[in-house]
Amino acid sequence: MRDFIASLLSGPTGLKKVEILNLIEIPPSSELGDFAFPCFSLSKKLRESPVEIAKDLAEKIKPTREIEKIAATGPYINFFINSKKLAESVIKKIQKKRENYGKLRINEKILIESPGPNTNKPLHIGHARNIILAQSIKNIMEFAGSKARIINIVNDRGVHICKSMLAYEKFGKNQTPEKAKIKSDHFVGDFYVKFSQELSKNPALESEIQECLKKWELGDKKTLAIWKKMNSWALNGFKETYKKFDLKIDKEYFESKFFKEGKDLILEQLKKGNLKQKSDGAIYADLSKENLGEKILLRADKTSIYITQDIYLAILRHKEFNFDKLIYVVANEQEHHFKILFSLLKLFGYSWADKLFHLNYGLVHLESGRMKSREGNVVDSDDLIENLESLAGKEIESRHKDLQEKEKKLRAKAIAMSSLRYYFLKIDRIKDMVFKPEESINFEGNTGPYLLYTYARARSVLRKANYDKKKSFQIFNISSLEKSLILQLAIFPDLISRAYKNLAPNILANHVYQIAQIFNESYHTEKIINSKEEQFRLALVDSFTIVLKIALNLLNIKVIEKM
Repeated sequence: MRDFIASLLSGPTGLKKVEILNLIEIPPSSELGDFAFPCFSLSKKLRESPVEIAKDLAEKIKPTREIEKIAATGPYINFFINSKKLAESVIKKIQKKRENYGKLRINEKILIESPGPNTNKPLHIGHARNIILAQSIKNIMEFAGSKARIINIVNDRGVHICKSMLAYEKFGKNQTPEKAKIKSDHFVGDFYVKFSQELSKNPALESEIQECLKKWELGDKKTLAIWKKMNSWALNGFKETYKKFDLKIDKEYFESKFFKEGKDLILEQLKKGNLKQKSDGAIYADLSKENLGEKILLRADKTSIYITQDIYLAILRHKEFNFDKLIYVVANEQEHHFKILFSLLKLFGYSWADKLFHLNYGLVHLESGRMKSREGNVVDSDDLIENLESLAGKEIESRHKDLQEKEKKLRAKAIAMSSLRYYFLKIDRIKDMVFKPEESINFEGNTGPYLLYTYARARSVLRKANYDKKKSFQIFNISSLEKSLILQLAIFPDLISRAYKNLAPNILANHVYQIAQIFNESYHTEKIINSKEEQFRLALVDSFTIVLKIALNLLNIKVIEKM
């Protein structure tokens, strides 16, 4: 209908269809019509007030079979759609396309970096937000027709890694995760916390950290042996956590494997004159023209830092994949880091640096305040998921006491992950947030479980009616709620396009909650089975479940037929 309205407006306004499509709005009230076109952009061109332009255009454009009424309200032209024609068009299109409804044909090669853990601690709640964002972005990219891959950088060397290594060397007493009966990455993380505790008692430990890093880079056998042992513990623990998120990583990179190449690259750029050297030997970039100041790339002792490997790794990935877009899913805190990274790549002559994008997101806080890994007051992803599954299990138990234990666990996992994913994705990614488990798991309100429950309810209606999608339907009457639902289903493909362009899953999350609310209100108001409108209403319910399932899948939420 947007396209049809754009065709009607194109001639009288002299605007191209694509220009009109970008301006068409949905009015805040159905009394103002189903679609509206603002005339502000024509005011300067025609040298008339937008109110007069709207009035003039409303008189020129005549109603059609699809458009029942055209009226000017202030600076807007409002279009009132023929509800029956709209319903037939939308439902038939969804029924034909089904799981492909709203698919785009954008053919791009996309790399998405996530979650980027450090091998000195387990994945925490911030990593959970990172993974959930990355998975949804990947789904949206692929639904839009692009080839998307999740790639991962494991930060397995450096100062922070040395802290857990040094603590284990001094206080580990040859303990192992198996002996301690602790998940292996949590075991490593305990020693990272232990180091911070001991440092407060003995500040001299700080110098031992730098010495540890030097030994590692020089290949000291004892240092490497501890590093390999602790790294393997951390990585094995990560794999278990990734499985809980159903995270599939297409390619993994380890900082330890190419830090030397990164150092060589910096030395090469120094020779080319793109970098400078301080009196103590440290190599830096002068980015003052970009208002980014000076950036050290190699320390005076010639040990490298994170950005050293990031520069080399970006170049390596471009050689390997020749990507159209590389998206770094990293928290807001690193915004300055990525500005410097992109500026350095441009300074070094890589024109494709414009294809790099920092998908920043806000921090996740506890209700008691901000998390700090070194102090141990962090919610780990494993504990978070276990807690949510427990809460979901209790809710299922209260509703279905006779359900088999295996089925309870399957439902509990689906509900728990829906609550976590949706809670994170419904919020604009750049905002900081406080995660509240009990609120997220609620079966009512703006939550993942509410959406799963709505889907299950709609599917139960179709099963009860023994719905046959091949049967044709007639429309005798459409309620205002049904019309609202159809309009929301109609604009779904536009929202997928917006979510793709803006890398914004929250656009889909908020929309799907809106249509679920409309459906539930309609479900309680309009009789479906054995009504005069039965086949039409069943087709509408089926169309609703198709769109809801697509949206939830794009958010990486798995639907379940029964709650």
